Amino acid sequence: MNNTIRRVAVTGMGAVTPIGNNIAELREGLMSGKNGIALITQFDTTDFKAKLGAEVKDFDPRQYMEKSEVLRSDKYAQFALAAACQAVEDSGVIGTLPKDRIGVYFGTGIGGIRTFESENNNLREKGPRRVSPLFVPMMIANMASGMIAIRFGCRCAAMPAVTACASGSNAIGEAMRAIRHGYADAMIAGGAEASIAPSGVAGFINMQALSTSDDRDAASLPFDKRRGGFVIGEGAGALILEEYEHAKARGAKIYAELCGYGSTCDAYHITAPREDATGAAAAMRAALQEAEYTAGEKIYINAHGTGTPLNDRLETLAVKLALGEDYAREAYISSTKSMTGHMLGAAGAVEAIACIMALEDKMLPPTINLREADPACDLNYIPNQAVMADIKIALSNSLGFGGHNASLAFREVTE
Repeated sequence: MNNTIRRVAVTGMGAVTPIGNNIAELREGLMSGKNGIALITQFDTTDFKAKLGAEVKDFDPRQYMEKSEVLRSDKYAQFALAAACQAVEDSGVIGTLPKDRIGVYFGTGIGGIRTFESENNNLREKGPRRVSPLFVPMMIANMASGMIAIRFGCRCAAMPAVTACASGSNAIGEAMRAIRHGYADAMIAGGAEASIAPSGVAGFINMQALSTSDDRDAASLPFDKRRGGFVIGEGAGALILEEYEHAKARGAKIYAELCGYGSTCDAYHITAPREDATGAAAAMRAALQEAEYTAGEKIYINAHGTGTPLNDRLETLAVKLALGEDYAREAYISSTKSMTGHMLGAAGAVEAIACIMALEDKMLPPTINLREADPACDLNYIPNQAVMADIKIALSNSLGFGGHNASLAFREVTE
């Protein structure tokens, strides 16, 4: 490690997901192979080809917010604030640093789409005078980071990453860089999404991105030859990133070290990945190089693994390009989207947490319902049951519309 570059520790985690509304529930859900997919309950899906979603269950924003604040915020921001509150409490970092040395980078792919829908309905049905004066602040994609900064008095930079399905990973990666290069000493970073709404679901259906299976165990099928699209999910994940020596000096629990980040763009197509997978592979190589990965180290990869035919085939190719064919076959890989669905802008953050858990527990989450191997996806995808493995490094991949590729590399802390 280059001693002139500041190290970055993970000292807090929080999550709101379709398989658990805190870290303990998420851990149990991931390792037991819990399926968070069910019929969508948030609107009538009678006329929709896709009827399944991975919804957050039993979430009460009043655990984290006053009633007036709930009424002034979109659901995506409520998820974000809840995950951030959990992570901040877990870390204990607030109060140990000047407030202008703590920032917030929180991603979302879409932002307040539920607010947009409801207020657009008001506009069409009741006229412009009935549009809420809070419409814009509730809808915009930076409001989650703004609300988190307000809650904890973080006066360093606060902004979103808006890179579709890579948003959560880009937010965490850019937060790491802010600490590495001295712009901040701690960051609240992650991603949130709440886009299980009629327009969001209809849009994904009509671009043929969603699975139309009516069987929850045959809907989100990453790397399975039966796969036919992703299942839309929702939720949030948050990490506290902290300058390593500061965390160590105050006696903080350090879950892992965030030691590598790669961010590239395919510059190819608005939705399809490059057919040669070079953009995704370059992001992985950059993260691994910064993490000082050596060929043959035991590695776990939390794949983007959406369950769309093209994505899974090309991500398999990207792993082979990044690691080399032989080492790619030795890697442990899984897609936790088989359990959580695709949480879009929250996916990278929750999957980063899955990587940290894998390093901590030496137990790797499975790809559930992987029953029929696809010859084009011929690596070790940890089918159906978690496995024990003494991994040393974990890589989280996120690949978003617009050609955005992001990879995060974590290591266990050994000193």
